[in-house]
Amino acid sequence: MAPSYKSLLFSLIALFLFSQNKAAAQTESEIFTAKNSIHVELAGNSYGYALNYGRIFYQKDRLKISASAGFSLRYRRASEPIRPAYLVPVFPAEITAFWGKSKGHLEFGIGFLTYRERRYIFDKDFPRNIREQPYWGKTIVPRIGYRYQKSAGGFFFRAGYTPTFGFERYEGAEKKVIFNPYGIGLSLGWSF
Repeated sequence: MAPSYKSLLFSLIALFLFSQNKAAAQTESEIFTAKNSIHVELAGNSYGYALNYGRIFYQKDRLKISASAGFSLRYRRASEPIRPAYLVPVFPAEITAFWGKSKGHLEFGIGFLTYRERRYIFDKDFPRNIREQPYWGKTIVPRIGYRYQKSAGGFFFRAGYTPTFGFERYEGAEKKVIFNPYGIGLSLGWSF
């Protein structure tokens, strides 16, 4: 019997926590002087990809708390004669806490994502019997994972498990809340 996805994830997290406790007994935590970061996120809290700016706004001992915000555009192909091609603006934001003594950290937090989407609905009272209904899509994205960031700045990397809770608030939505348990997010960038 193959190990389940959840048991593998929890095993990796437990291994990381135990390795941090052993290493923390030997040295003190470093103070982060490079509090800013610019990074590209793939999947995760970005709804595909996003360019983000982040900043550490609190640190004490091994605990650091940061916030980030970003922007991206997603392309929607045309579906003629129903709808033309268009771009969807996406705005991700996130607050995370990370725990560790130097470069490697356990990271956990919550993100929020909003995007300006459109639905096309059959309506006999409109031209070509199609009515455009714009709406704001909203998604909440919890995160737990690994963050690599040096206290003095430089290369920045993080990977995490990011399930999503999507809220569909448009006319005719079958489900108001959509849960997707299979999310993974990767970020690459630079801290300064």
